[in-house]
Amino acid sequence: MGHDIFEISINAIKLIVVFLIIVQAVPVLVWLERRGSAFIQNRLGPNRIGPLGLLQLAADAVKFFFKEEFAPANAVKVLYYAAPIFALIPATLAFAAIPLGQPVQWNEYLFRVQGYEINVGIVFVLAVSSLAPYSILMAGWGSGNKYALMGALRASAQVISYELALGLSIVGMIMLYGTFNMSDMILAQQAPLAYSFMGTTITAPSWLPGWGIFYQPLGAIIFFAASFAESNRLPFDLAEGEAELVAGFHVEYGGFKMLLFFIGEYGHMIVASALMVLFYFGGYAIPGLSMADLNQWATDHASSANLASLMVGLITFAVFMAKVALFLWFFIQVRWTLPRFRYDQLMDLGWKTMLPWALFNTILTATFIYVAHI
Repeated sequence: MGHDIFEISINAIKLIVVFLIIVQAVPVLVWLERRGSAFIQNRLGPNRIGPLGLLQLAADAVKFFFKEEFAPANAVKVLYYAAPIFALIPATLAFAAIPLGQPVQWNEYLFRVQGYEINVGIVFVLAVSSLAPYSILMAGWGSGNKYALMGALRASAQVISYELALGLSIVGMIMLYGTFNMSDMILAQQAPLAYSFMGTTITAPSWLPGWGIFYQPLGAIIFFAASFAESNRLPFDLAEGEAELVAGFHVEYGGFKMLLFFIGEYGHMIVASALMVLFYFGGYAIPGLSMADLNQWATDHASSANLASLMVGLITFAVFMAKVALFLWFFIQVRWTLPRFRYDQLMDLGWKTMLPWALFNTILTATFIYVAHI
């Protein structure tokens, strides 16, 4: 946490801020989803409360907080009440480990723009993300409802199935960059795009960044598609199939408990979008502008080295979050574009299509690296 009270305090504040980013982003995403879906379907969407319906978020908050508390008669009370709380933990822990901007140097202190730095960050993120099915199973079993249990079984089987393809899709990135550290991956993507093969190097124009998407396009497609399944988003939201399962594993939840499940789902969307940016789109790097040029610009326009480092940290944080926002909008766009799969189609896609292609991408990358260095 730090060596003195100042460093410990700043690091504690960072953890709180990371949590608040996820919590405060959810109402904005809900408004965007309602407003965006309305425009897609030629409707108005929320427009009664506040300008452009922005205060609808406050009205929803009042509704969530003051709805009647209840528990089903057949519920397992401990699991029923614990499930919404546990739904928040995986996304929050994973997001806190992701570097959101360039570290800030303030006198002798180095503050990273993330909750905490873990050298094997990719392993940590995948590990805590895999805890998500536990909250789903707790909700399904704890509700004492057969529809909730069926939805929980569907959701847990789906998440476990697509975790394999998602994990394998980033193995190629790990082999290419030779590290599990996410900060090192972002630094590696700041170099110009270049391909080396058996002693021959082909360098792309300087304005074309060396992002992971240009080295691992197949891995990026598999990762992004699997992210929809991991987040239980359309076209993979079979756990909430209204026609057959009413509302899935949270059919017996309402009020504030339902809100916690919402935050958890959108939290997984935020983490998936952040990882997509980190692995394949340069992280907080700015296209066409090297970090050295950005640092020099900040030094020329700031009154001190501390302020220059803070400016760069804030700019790179804004760039990273802007990229994340683009992918979050894509999540919303896809929901109102593609129809829901049948459950057998969903499982076939995960096991018979995406997993073999992820294995093929891993083997192809390993072969290329081996041959390129002969």
